[in-house]
Amino acid sequence: MTKKTPGKPPGKPPGKPAKKRTTRDKAVRLKTARGRKNSSTRWLQRQLNDPYVREAERLGYRSRAVFKIKEMDEKQHLIKPGMTIVDLGAAPGGWSQYAVKQKAGKVIALDILPMDNIPGVTFLEMDFMDDNAPEALITAIGGDVDLVMSDMAPNTMGHKSTDHIRIMALVEAAYEFATQVLKPGGTFVSKVLQGGAQDTVLKQMKKDFTTVKHIKPPASRKGSAEQYVVAAGFKKT
Repeated sequence: MTKKTPGKPPGKPPGKPAKKRTTRDKAVRLKTARGRKNSSTRWLQRQLNDPYVREAERLGYRSRAVFKIKEMDEKQHLIKPGMTIVDLGAAPGGWSQYAVKQKAGKVIALDILPMDNIPGVTFLEMDFMDDNAPEALITAIGGDVDLVMSDMAPNTMGHKSTDHIRIMALVEAAYEFATQVLKPGGTFVSKVLQGGAQDTVLKQMKKDFTTVKHIKPPASRKGSAEQYVVAAGFKKT
């Protein structure tokens, strides 16, 4: 009987080091549990192996989405100390958390979903598309706004044209609100789908703002159709 060398994998010739494990080797793989769809298993597996998810947990952020605004901020310098910021589609609160960490003066957040309290953030649980939502936000703000940021998105239906129309309706509503509350020089950031803002909205943005850019931050998953429009330097009339 051949004696195995302690600490070496079976079958390895003596003197040859064991293969070093890599991050890919350590990827978490889930078995499909009874009653759980394959799509749910794939989603869980992707979450467990997502470095942004792990980093968000390590830093105490509520979701990986925080890195999208962080990466845009680092390039575009969106958030400065003392700013008044409106965060639309805020839940679970990662973008608001980041704004507070960057020493924003006032953060007003809104979402149709509930959100746990964040010190320094005023949260309104309501549908932005409700007729009374803009007025409720304006009351909570109590003045002009430096930055309106929107990560709002409808539930996708899997039909590209329909999904684009639905998200653009939110973009247009958020944009109309932003032009009512932004101070001169203010900034508007909003999620859109690939193809960017529709021509009519984009043309109006270019009239109302000094610069308009489309950005896909690295934290946005490669397979996702989302990107963001950043309009800076509001020309308030």
